[in-house]
Amino acid sequence: MQTIDPLQLAETWHSEGRDVAVATVVDTWGSAPRPAGSHLVIDGEGNFEGSVSGGCVEGAVIAEAMDVLDTGKPRLLEFGVADETAWEVGLSCGGKIRVYVEKLA
Repeated sequence: MQTIDPLQLAETWHSEGRDVAVATVVDTWGSAPRPAGSHLVIDGEGNFEGSVSGGCVEGAVIAEAMDVLDTGKPRLLEFGVADETAWEVGLSCGGKIRVYVEKLA
């Protein structure tokens, strides 16, 4: 099975005229499913490729990415076990991650 590079796919989608958001893990502390530098790309239709965490965290990142696509304003998201939302989105591994979401221009 061939692995797709999310950034190459983002470039392809963008060249096809799609709106594309790129989510990048910028920091991790403790136990985190994906290392800093991991990417998730999302288009305006909700298609996505790559991974920034797994589980429900990615669902939350995709939802935020759709808003970033609408507004054009980037966001820095933080998920951690100490946060009330961490349990809601499934990050119960004891770690913490920060994900930067921006619209591809």
